[in-house]
Amino acid sequence: MSSTLTIRIPTELKKRMKKFHERWSKVVRRLIEERVEQLELLKTIEEVEERAGKRLLKVDSTTLIREDRER
Repeated sequence: MSSTLTIRIPTELKKRMKKFHERWSKVVRRLIEERVEQLELLKTIEEVEERAGKRLLKVDSTTLIREDRER
């Protein structure tokens, strides 16, 4: 199943596009797919960073070193 997306482009651009025998809908579809994949990847990276940040120990290393030396 598919949906229709309508966009407006300047008339001058439309004239320039007509000079080329290109399937513009295919080009636009591919560009949109690539952009969505980029955004999904960025979202995944942000989620991983957020979860990783919660796992970090919040301890002062100088305190740990001092305790170890005292033992």
